[in-house]
Amino acid sequence: MKDFFSKLLNGMSIGIVVALIPNALLGEILKLFVPHFPALQSVLDITVFVMSLLPILIGVMVGITFNLTPIQTASVGIASMVGSGVVQKTADGVFTLNGIGITLNIGITAALSVLFVRLLGNKLKAYAILLLPTLSILVPGMIGYLILPFVKKSTGLLGMGIAHVTTLQPVLMGAIIAVFFCVLILSPISTVGVATVIMLSGIGSGAANLGIVSAGVGLAFASYKANSLGTALAHVLGSPKIQMRNFFMKPKIAFPMLISAAILGGLAGVFNIQGTPYSAGFGLSGLVGPLNYINLAEGGWTVKNISIMLSTFFILPIVLNLGLIFIFSRKLKVIKSEDYKLQFD
Repeated sequence: MKDFFSKLLNGMSIGIVVALIPNALLGEILKLFVPHFPALQSVLDITVFVMSLLPILIGVMVGITFNLTPIQTASVGIASMVGSGVVQKTADGVFTLNGIGITLNIGITAALSVLFVRLLGNKLKAYAILLLPTLSILVPGMIGYLILPFVKKSTGLLGMGIAHVTTLQPVLMGAIIAVFFCVLILSPISTVGVATVIMLSGIGSGAANLGIVSAGVGLAFASYKANSLGTALAHVLGSPKIQMRNFFMKPKIAFPMLISAAILGGLAGVFNIQGTPYSAGFGLSGLVGPLNYINLAEGGWTVKNISIMLSTFFILPIVLNLGLIFIFSRKLKVIKSEDYKLQFD
């Protein structure tokens, strides 16, 4: 069971990063140039479209991590798409792709699909290419599709708990929400989904974003010795979710990030760092968080606001995480660089 869960999370992590990295790297930059070069709008649209392919990419990568055959892997991919909630049908009968889907349900559907194709094994023989994709849609795919509303509801209940926290004193609220989102970004649950369900805005959104910033920056520094520099940067530019497997196997690896998240979240309350329901679910990816803070701050691009933005989104996350990583690794001997090793091969 531990090995199964480990491979599932590893496949999900790779799929998430591959789907989200293009928009994370290009999204905000393209938005700046589109007004001057309208032809770039097509490139921006494509990066958004690729994000909606997240479910099928997760399914395929999960299939690969389990060493399934090409037909089995493709079947897991299409079943994951069915259970994702990405595909929606309008009143006019037009099928659309909406967002990235419910990540948790994608993972559940992918897991059921792997178990299903393994159960069938070679029983279908020469008819596998005809029957396996269809059966994968009808059995694990439809199970995922049917439980989707319940998984959505559970996400909503989670959001209600966060919404209650927003009624607390700003500094305390900021610290709690930042820690919560720091954990959430390392789970199969979508931070963007939770934030948009409850329309998290204001200081709550700013704190949530700083919690994700803490996770991304901290994990980048903690993992670069065990992985390549490019993989380390993927934690910041893409998503810290690539550490899902390691986090669930060894939760202690997030201790430095959680403490720095609490501090940064508290500062969100002190400096009135705000955001939108959309920016709450992102860290430094695409610079969505920092840019939204500046746009919402009174006075906009003032020296004071720029200083606060640079300090809370860049300088302090680096300083705090480096200091805490040193303490937990060198002094307390709680973590080591090998704990952050990613298995992408």
